[in-house]
Amino acid sequence: MSSENSRQHARGRRHLRVRRKIVGTPERPRLCVTKTLKHIYAQIINDYEGHTLVAASTLEDEVGNGLSSTSNKEAAAAVGKVIAERALAKDIRQVVFDRAGWPYHGNIRALAEAAREAGLEF
Repeated sequence: MSSENSRQHARGRRHLRVRRKIVGTPERPRLCVTKTLKHIYAQIINDYEGHTLVAASTLEDEVGNGLSSTSNKEAAAAVGKVIAERALAKDIRQVVFDRAGWPYHGNIRALAEAAREAGLEF
């Protein structure tokens, strides 16, 4: 088993462990954050209906334009700000944060703090 495969497996186990406890309801949907080596994604999800209510990522021109990189803390903060603005426009104020097994530092923390500063509560 390669080290990369075991790292992915460990993140998958952490994500499943967290998802047993975190559920997005209509009153308080789930803010799920994930990342790749090049991009950062965020979705607000109502798990009861299985619907994505709001989404944002660095793939979008609105978010990615003007950034030096689409995979750094600056890009994560831009995604956090945009997801919060879109959520507030749909009257979503409170969410539960799902870090998808990623450690809470770096890009994940930058996205969360930017979303909080823009008005989301979690």
